[in-house]
This record gives sequence, C-alpha cells and structure tokens, in this order.
Amino acid sequence: MKKKGKYLGEILVSRGFITDSELQMVIQEQLRNKKFIGTMMIEKGLINEDDLLNALSEQFDVEPIRLKDVEIDWEETTKFSSSMITDYKCLPIKSDEETVTLVISNPLDVWVLNKAEREVAPRKLKVVLTTVSDMDAAIKEYRRRSIQSMMKKWKKD
Repeated sequence: MKKKGKYLGEILVSRGFITDSELQMVIQEQLRNKKFIGTMMIEKGLINEDDLLNALSEQFDVEPIRLKDVEIDWEETTKFSSSMITDYKCLPIKSDEETVTLVISNPLDVWVLNKAEREVAPRKLKVVLTTVSDMDAAIKEYRRRSIQSMMKKWKKD
C-alpha cells in the first residue's frame, strides 16, 4: 500500500481539523514516545476516529468503511487463520471467486498485508480501512462466534 504523497499531518491541517502549531506539538511529542501521530491526536482530543479514518484513506488511497455499516460474512472469517484476525487485526469480510475484501486499521503494516496476500492466493486482495474501535469490536465478535462454534462441536461429540 503506497502513500499518495502527503503526510497525515498535512492532510489534517489542510482539512482544518488541526492547526500547524498543534501538528508541530504532536510531532515533537512523538519523537519522545514513538506512538502513531493519529493515535496521539485522538488521545489529545484534536481529532476523532472518523477524521483519522478519512485522512488515512486519502493518504493511502484506500476505501474507508465503518464495520457497523457493513454486513460481515462470518463464514469467510473461518477460511482465514485465527492469528491473522486476532493478532494482526486483519478481518476478511467478503469474497467472491476472484477477490477477498480485507479490513485493516493500520495501513502501514506492510508485513501483515503481504502475509494476507499469501493467505488469499490465488485470489486477489482488496484492502479497505476502518477505525481501531470498529476493528476491536469486530474481533471481539469474531472471538465470541469462534467460542460458540467450538462449544457446538463439543456438544455434538
């Protein structure tokens, strides 16, 4: 996934979400604590998750979605390794014969995206972006469904 050229901070300033001085303050703080700039801006109340989602979507030219607004094909998640979903926060939400649509919340994790491409091969990977809180809620639901499925299997045996 490639950046389109602008930095996240530039996008947020150009959209009027933050001022240049707020950006400089967060950049200076980031040098000390090594957190993502977007996360720090949310923590400071400068932006909200939707602002970050839309800015990252512009920066990486990837479609933004809110998982609460889409129907997840939970059957598709069973075809993906559990560790990719829970540990690396990649959630397949739908597929067809040629493509698997995968939701992520960190577009900078190239290693995970490469691993996901290998898992869906020979199909193509379509990546969409969501918020951290949407991803966390979806993973919680995935875990609940997985436990429920295991309990059903145990009852049958």
